[in-house]
Amino acid sequence: MAQSYRDRFIQVFSWWQGTTFGTSLTTWLRGEFVGEDEFGNRYFRSKSGKVDPVLGFERRWVIYKGVADATMIPPGWYGWMHHLRDIAPVNDTYRAREWQKPHQPNLTGTANAHRPLGSILRPDPEAKISTGYDAWSPE
Repeated sequence: MAQSYRDRFIQVFSWWQGTTFGTSLTTWLRGEFVGEDEFGNRYFRSKSGKVDPVLGFERRWVIYKGVADATMIPPGWYGWMHHLRDIAPVNDTYRAREWQKPHQPNLTGTANAHRPLGSILRPDPEAKISTGYDAWSPE
């Protein structure tokens, strides 16, 4: 029972852990399920493709599975979410191009983050700064 209270608390106060109560309510009242991607993210749009009078186009949104990470949207769904495509990838024969790479998570803030030569966070602090750099001197 305590776990369900914890889950409800998280749903009310944390948007990065999936969906908030407000998003769930809006989805239930005004949303129409469109499809799901290979990561388990679920995509929605306004019921019957209703055009929002303020925006001038239908609203589209995603409910992430797990932590909300925008990099977890595959290219086909990205195009649909940003109105670059009218047909959702689930209803189309969308195939990723050979130059499209598979998803890699955003590693910023982790031990695997990119640390360029000369960074103070680089494991080898003795690494020289790239050539062509001259330190400024006030004289």
